[in-house]
Amino acid sequence: MMQIEGTIMTLHTDAASVAAALSPDNLRSMETKADGNRVVTTITGTQARSVIASVDDYLMNLAVAEDACSLRTGKTNR
Repeated sequence: MMQIEGTIMTLHTDAASVAAALSPDNLRSMETKADGNRVVTTITGTQARSVIASVDDYLMNLAVAEDACSLRTGKTNR
């Protein structure tokens, strides 16, 4: 069986808040943590389509979390 694993790293003014906002939406195959000013998410799976769908969902959730956290701090990362 094929194992697929990928890591997404993004920079944020308040990475801890963004990671905390993302974590509740993580599937069992995902792990999100803050590392300094970065949010690091690892996604694993055995089917390419499922991993791609998880990445797509994660990126949408990331955009929402980033927007919500920037409203709190008044700073944007874009």
